[in-house]
Amino acid sequence: MAHQTLQTLYISELKDLYSAEHQLVKALPKIVKAVESEELSDAIANHLEETKNQVSRLEQIFENLGENPKGKKCVGMQGILEEGSETIDEFEGSVLDAGVISAAQRVEHYEIAAYGSVCAYAELLQRTDDLGLLKETLEEEKSADEKLTQISETINQAALQMSSQEDAEVGRQPAGKAANRSRKTRTAA
Repeated sequence: MAHQTLQTLYISELKDLYSAEHQLVKALPKIVKAVESEELSDAIANHLEETKNQVSRLEQIFENLGENPKGKKCVGMQGILEEGSETIDEFEGSVLDAGVISAAQRVEHYEIAAYGSVCAYAELLQRTDDLGLLKETLEEEKSADEKLTQISETINQAALQMSSQEDAEVGRQPAGKAANRSRKTRTAA
């Protein structure tokens, strides 16, 4: 078994975060293009820039540690992003935007947990320079989550209204068409 210390765990967790942030840098531009809300699109685009800065901070930490940041794939982030991609494929309009917010908040909560842990490790290992950089990122992740919650209040209401309008339209269709649509929905499930 490998030599197990808090230092080796710390480096392993940082590599996981490095992979996660790189996956986000690749995924966020697609999400920006997919959403309908300009406010949501702008918030995600702004977080993309923050994410690029977070990658730079992690690279600085790895340089200070004399370690290579590569070599680990964050399968947790990969899974969260795959679920988010399914949302983009399955929904549209304000309902899509509501789903994207949900997926984005899963990303933020995952990162908040991970950065909280490495902050604790950095503090115990007396890596004060690292700790400052990691806390800066942790605060950005918390802020991004709060911004998504704020935006969701409007988006979720719009999604509800869109759903209500679609339900009303189905109710106005001749019985054959409404029944036909119901059958399609059931078979798709």
